[in-house]
Amino acid sequence: MNMKVETNSSFTEPKTKQRKSWHVWWNLLRPHTLTAAFIPVFIGTVYALHIGGIDKINLPLFFMMLLACILIQAATNMFNEYFDYKRGLDHEGSVGIGGAIVREGIQAKTVLYLAYSFFAASMLIGIYICIHSSWWLALIGLLSMAVGYFYTGGPLPIAYTPFGEVTAGLFMGVIIIGLAFFIQTGTIVPEIIILSVPTSILIGAILLSNNIRDLDGDQENGRKTLAILVGRQNAIRVLAGMFIISYIWCVALVFTGMVSAWIFIVFLSIPKAIAATKGFIGKRIPLEMMPAMKATAQTNTIFGFLFALGLLLDYLF
Repeated sequence: MNMKVETNSSFTEPKTKQRKSWHVWWNLLRPHTLTAAFIPVFIGTVYALHIGGIDKINLPLFFMMLLACILIQAATNMFNEYFDYKRGLDHEGSVGIGGAIVREGIQAKTVLYLAYSFFAASMLIGIYICIHSSWWLALIGLLSMAVGYFYTGGPLPIAYTPFGEVTAGLFMGVIIIGLAFFIQTGTIVPEIIILSVPTSILIGAILLSNNIRDLDGDQENGRKTLAILVGRQNAIRVLAGMFIISYIWCVALVFTGMVSAWIFIVFLSIPKAIAATKGFIGKRIPLEMMPAMKATAQTNTIFGFLFALGLLLDYLF
């Protein structure tokens, strides 16, 4: 995404015009990132079963929460597309799924307006959720949307700082899981925060893998990401450490009696975590690191689904 490119001070629409079809718009959503939005909703809802039982689960609220989170994540991806183009970071040779503006000829303002419309839709859904739960959620929702916008927008984007991974993990992990749990139970318990930690770490790992891939280009464009601050080799070690901590955390959850041994089903995702880590070792060309980045996202997806399944099995048996 952030390979070296000559940046012009003027902001003009790209001249490239290519075939537009459904997959262009689908890629604009960056679907591989959307699992980071809906898996936390699953986890928070499944743990709500442990508190209120299946009779207390409000399915309409679950689906509305799910849709709102996906819309906010998709809008955040579009803001990323727009602002990367506006700052001259994206071009036709950029590596990654982004590039609807520079490669497919979609108007930049179209991407921006579509992102705003997704935010508007999520706000309408949020009103429905607040009516059936608490209006305090509106404040949290607005804060989450602000973070989505300022992740790549504004004078000092979060993505340009070392705090991208922490921010993503907090808002897409801890907060979404907590909100999904709250709208079903009407309360927040310490356990839900503790249970959200491993998923939050792996969401942050997706951002770190992206920053490892784009390290050289980010550095040339003045970013100060965590990967840049610690260096490529140490960033890979941090990524491996994030995987390890997530699995150790699950072991601790079992040994403290917070969940049963069903949660060990997450260990089935370990091969993907290993593949992700090894895929970065010795690589410097962004295209060569794409499989490792994909494996990191897949680790989060598989781990998250298995974690939710483990919680469900714990409730049932």
